[in-house]
Amino acid sequence: MLSLQVIREQTEAVRRACAQRAMDVPIDDILERDAAHRALLGEVEAMRATRNTASRAIGGAKDPAERQRLIEEQRAVGNALDLAEERFRELDAALHDLLLQVPNLFHADVPVGGESDSVVVTEGDGATGEEWRLDVPRRVADEPAPAELDGRRPHWEIGESMGLIDFERGAKVSGSRFYILRGAAAALQRSLITWMLDLHCEQGYGEVYVPFVVKEEMLVGTGQLPKFADTMYHDAEEDLWLVPTAEVPVTNMYRDEILSASVLPLLHVAYTPCFRRERMSAGRDVRGIKRGHQFDKVEMVRFSTEDASWDALDVLLDHAIEVVRQLGFKYRVLRLATADLTFASAMTYDIEVWAPGSREWLEVSSVSNFLDFQARRANLRYRDAEGHIRQMHTLNGSGLALPRTLATLLEQYERADGIEVPAVLRPYLGGRTLIEAQPRI
Repeated sequence: MLSLQVIREQTEAVRRACAQRAMDVPIDDILERDAAHRALLGEVEAMRATRNTASRAIGGAKDPAERQRLIEEQRAVGNALDLAEERFRELDAALHDLLLQVPNLFHADVPVGGESDSVVVTEGDGATGEEWRLDVPRRVADEPAPAELDGRRPHWEIGESMGLIDFERGAKVSGSRFYILRGAAAALQRSLITWMLDLHCEQGYGEVYVPFVVKEEMLVGTGQLPKFADTMYHDAEEDLWLVPTAEVPVTNMYRDEILSASVLPLLHVAYTPCFRRERMSAGRDVRGIKRGHQFDKVEMVRFSTEDASWDALDVLLDHAIEVVRQLGFKYRVLRLATADLTFASAMTYDIEVWAPGSREWLEVSSVSNFLDFQARRANLRYRDAEGHIRQMHTLNGSGLALPRTLATLLEQYERADGIEVPAVLRPYLGGRTLIEAQPRI
């Protein structure tokens, strides 16, 4: 949440930022209600002062008639004050609801534009260990695709032909965009989750296992609500929401608390299934397991002081990239353009890997710095060395999302006799080096 002070003092900059995000935000309504809110606050405070003065006068009155007159006057002031305070609460709630519609401001290095205006800042190949930081970032729209490898099959063909992915029964059980991983594929996904959690714990993250359903205010805190309610699953009877990402329960762990600066930076990693009601059209873009209503993800979350969050973003990004490095994938890192940022993000990097069978780049991680935006919504605070209460800065990054990671693995590691198991996963599969086709049932 942006502070009212920022909106008052940097009104045109906020308007411009919202326009560059392609978002229609009621800035004029906010300023109008803010002015009315402040004016009414002055009236309320004046009436409270009058009431206090009258109370002292009543207490000191000796003449009964004078005392009664003062009591009548006090009663009238009290009634007017009650009405003013009720109006003040209504204005305060309305203003708060409007502020929830304002997205975060973004860093000056974020390119302005839509998806095609995002820029590639890093390229690498985990198989060779090579990595290049681009001195001059290139627009993603100008990027050539990697050379195609003849004979590579898309993961949906591999999965069906080897008996690893059952699309038909997944749809029968739960509807379109659901699937079932069978046998070695299920074990391979489980090994990826466990290995990634172990890797991030080695990087300094404390693992947490969190609920997969959350209260509404948790989603407001991280910025998914109220704007994106139609993309999530809601249990109306219990008023609980299925998590769209582990970011939501992990970020809200410390809401309404004041932590000591000595515990920061605070790092957590968590696995959760994620549930999203995405509207997807039929066609090549949604084939296979790339886009579904349910998927697994390992998520890293960092809580930082305000002076350290940009350095923390670089560290978090490197920790996410390390996963694709060790899996031997070809990858690139994009700095997203303004209209492609999430509502709460001040800067986001996407990590994409090349799926040689699908012949496309697949996003497997988003790494973002939210500055104090989520902290203001979720009341995340810390006490500095001088005893001052400050807002934390929050960051998160996928480490990684599983469906596209698994899809890329199947396509890259397919051999004539099966799927080669990447070396880092073999200890998690009992030393297994090859996944062979299994009988279809």
